[in-house]
Amino acid sequence: MSTAPHSSGKKPSDPDDSFHQTKLCRYTTDSVYYRDSNLVDELIGKASFIDVFVRQAFDRTLTDSERRILDAVLVILMEHGMTPSAIAARMVYSSSPENLQAGVAAGLLAVGSRFVGTMEDAAALLDRIVEGGCDRAMVADLARDFRMRRASVPGFGHHLHRPDDPRAVALLALASQEGVAGPHVAALRCFAEEIDAAAGRHITINATGAIAAVLGDMGFPAALMRGFAVLSRAAGLIAHIAEEQRTPAGRFIWNLVDREMGVSPAPRQETHITSNKTETL
Repeated sequence: MSTAPHSSGKKPSDPDDSFHQTKLCRYTTDSVYYRDSNLVDELIGKASFIDVFVRQAFDRTLTDSERRILDAVLVILMEHGMTPSAIAARMVYSSSPENLQAGVAAGLLAVGSRFVGTMEDAAALLDRIVEGGCDRAMVADLARDFRMRRASVPGFGHHLHRPDDPRAVALLALASQEGVAGPHVAALRCFAEEIDAAAGRHITINATGAIAAVLGDMGFPAALMRGFAVLSRAAGLIAHIAEEQRTPAGRFIWNLVDREMGVSPAPRQETHITSNKTETL
C-alpha cells in the first residue's frame, strides 16, 4: 500500500476533525492569533489582560462598566490573609523552594466549596431563584430548609465580618452604580431577607455571594465563576511566596501547629495483680 502524501501535502482529514479544532489560538511563521485577533498588531499594548482573558474564555467583549466590575471582583478575591490556600502555598514552597509553581498550585487546590470558590454554589442557588421568578414562598422554603438541616448557605455568613461583609457591601454598591445589578442581585437580596427570617437574626451576605450575583447578572455561567477566583488567587499566592522568600514563615507555622496540636499522650495503662499473673489493661 502506498504511503505517499496527498497531492495537497496534507494528511486526509477525518470528517469530524473540525469538532476537535481549537478556536483559541492559531499561528503562522510570522504571526500569532488569539481567536481572530492578531497578538502583535491588535493586542500587545492595546488590550488589557482582563479584556483578553474574557475574550478567550467567554468569547465576549466587555463594556467599560463590566470591566470595572470584573477588576473589582479580581481585587476582592486576591487576598484574605492566612487562609488555607495561603498556608498551603507557604508550606509547600518552604518544602520545595525551587518550585514556585508548586506552592501556587498547592494553594489553588484549596480554592473550593468552603473557601474562596463558594461563588459557584451560590450562583447555582441564585439561578434557581431567578428561574422561579423570585417567588417569595419558594425562597422562604429554601431558606428554612437550610436552617432545618443546619447547613451553611453558600454566599452567606462570615466568621470575621459582622454584621456585614464590607467587601459585599462595596461590590453591590458598585454594581448598582455601574448599572450592572439585575435579577441575580435582586434574588440575592430577596434570599438574604428570608435567610435572616429563618435564622431569627441578621446573617451577612459575604463577598462570594455578592460576586455570584454580580457575575450572574453579567451573564457568566455558574460552572465557570470559580475560574475568576483561581485567576485572582494565583496572583495573591505569588505575593505570599514573595513574602515567604523575604521573611520565611513556613518553619514558624510548622512549629506553631506542632506546639498547639502536638502528639496525644499514650493511654495510661492500669496493672492488676492477681494471685497467679499480672494483667495489663
